[in-house]
Amino acid sequence: MERATREKEIRNVLALILAGGKGERLHPLTIHRAKPAVPFGGKYRIIDFTLSNCINSSIRRIVVITQYKSLSLDRHLALGWEHLLNPELGEYIFTIPPQQRIDERWYEGTADAVFQNIYLIEKENPPYILILSGDHIYKMNYAGMFDSHIGNHAMGTIATIRIPRKDAPAFGIVEVDSGSRIIGFQEKPDQPKTIPGDTEYCYASMGVYLFNTEEIIHQLKADAGRSSAHDFGRNILPEMLKTGRLYAYEFKDENKKEAKYWRDVGTIDSYWEANMDLVSVDPLFNLYDRDWPLRTSQGQYPPAKFVFAQEYRGGRLGLALDSIVCGGCIISGGRVQNSVLSPNVRINSYADVRESILMENVEIGRNCKVRRAIIDKDIYIPAGTIIGYDAKADQERFLVSEGGIVVIPKGAEVQ
Repeated sequence: MERATREKEIRNVLALILAGGKGERLHPLTIHRAKPAVPFGGKYRIIDFTLSNCINSSIRRIVVITQYKSLSLDRHLALGWEHLLNPELGEYIFTIPPQQRIDERWYEGTADAVFQNIYLIEKENPPYILILSGDHIYKMNYAGMFDSHIGNHAMGTIATIRIPRKDAPAFGIVEVDSGSRIIGFQEKPDQPKTIPGDTEYCYASMGVYLFNTEEIIHQLKADAGRSSAHDFGRNILPEMLKTGRLYAYEFKDENKKEAKYWRDVGTIDSYWEANMDLVSVDPLFNLYDRDWPLRTSQGQYPPAKFVFAQEYRGGRLGLALDSIVCGGCIISGGRVQNSVLSPNVRINSYADVRESILMENVEIGRNCKVRRAIIDKDIYIPAGTIIGYDAKADQERFLVSEGGIVVIPKGAEVQ
């Protein structure tokens, strides 16, 4: 397909981003917000990566389906995203909460979330629907998947990523033939089907689906009339498999690294590890790629500021090493190392912060020591507080993950 024709066709794709998840494994960061609205990498929210993929792929009709504690997400999208597109050209990004248009129940599964918005789909009448998750970190040009879908005359195309066979029990596994036609699904199997010609790797579903609209609407309506989990992976795709027109599309990473990067930062430990990767010398995930810009809502913050340089006198020294420091931050005579600081964070004199994630408006008092911690927004840490150095003391005051990460949620009062 010629590039001009492809870009014209892909603009007719309607992207539906499922962003209503509770993110229970990421608790307590999801006490007050949906998982896609959780900050990541200092200035971003998790959903920004999926939205950036859409814009960079020339997909300009985007609906974000919300449900759980969506105020923070709605506000972020309104401030940072909705103005990017031109409604006069048929472009838009908007959120849609549960409408209870079908009946009075909440969404009962991924497929049900789409089915309950079938009125919107039929009203927009796009030829293709792209179903995405709003809580994964990755860079993907959906145009390549679209080309594959058209070339295969497929009913549906599923994005897949190669994973080691030993990791298969944590994923939905897609079984394919030599022509990438899907011939089977396995949900978290102990004995997974491997890639043809490669017994050490499997194809895992990324939760990225491209469908012909007419055919997926038929499947959604049929599923709604059955007793099922109303889930794409468990119900819709196995039924569509019977048609013989489902294909896999192997993930092509725009991150331009040897190892493909796709992360579900669904636990405290995985979330902390992914943020710590960003501050390494050569991170697996590149935030600084001008060829694949990452967009977000950005406040009008002053530049970051580092003050006091009295080390030669044994005094205060304001500095940050191997760290991400966003606008509005003031490092006032304290030390920050291997950490991620969101906007408007203040580190006061003689404080020492290491391997930590500090969200917006956090203030660290004088003489504090903080290590391997996640501190949610608007938290003040009183002078002299020690966090991350005494496991027993931390567990008595805060939530501590299996990996030993101390989490202080929004609204907590630290004594």
